[in-house]
Amino acid sequence: MRMRVRGAKGRILGLTLAVAGLANLAAPAQAYLYWTKPSIAGQPVTGTEPGIMLPMPGAQPKELAAGLLWTMRAGLNVAALQCQFVPALGTVRYYNNMLKQHGAELQAAYATLGAYFKRVSPKGAGPTALDSFATKTYNSFSTLQAQLIFCETASSIGQRTLEVGSGHLGEVARDRMREFRNSLVPLGDMAFVQRYTDVQFDPVTDPRCYNKRGKEIKCKVK
Repeated sequence: MRMRVRGAKGRILGLTLAVAGLANLAAPAQAYLYWTKPSIAGQPVTGTEPGIMLPMPGAQPKELAAGLLWTMRAGLNVAALQCQFVPALGTVRYYNNMLKQHGAELQAAYATLGAYFKRVSPKGAGPTALDSFATKTYNSFSTLQAQLIFCETASSIGQRTLEVGSGHLGEVARDRMREFRNSLVPLGDMAFVQRYTDVQFDPVTDPRCYNKRGKEIKCKVK
């Protein structure tokens, strides 16, 4: 594995992964880790909703969109690192190919974020504020108990990023970020969830047919 970290000032921040042998894997099956994947889909977001991304006070719509896109990219980067225990999910391959296919849009988003933090931060503190934003964003995707649903979701989103054309990566972030955040909550396989709505209970038996210990006895109720 080769990992590369790039700094600020207009260069992509994060880990660019290159893992030999994964490029030729077939696309993963739907719900690879589940018989029935939990439903965690959500409505599109703008970035102002609580819990979707780190707050950006005073941000304009374009800046919020850049933050939303960069947050999704960070989540997919984390997945590329954490989800290699199931290579068939393709999280490394999807992430690397997304960087290649949508590099220009990602660079533009990063530049927009840099301009935002320069605008709202004390003089000279913009780069430090941007680095802090990036680091906290990475950490916000750290998960262990929900790793299965997180990796499933990251794989699906990563695949989607390669299905859209240039200039449309931000739309994937808008449409899928709520789902991505929902995937950080531990959920079990829905195939094993017991449902009691259709259970039929026996009619209530006359209490005179039970002794003091609750054991059923022979009785004649008139």
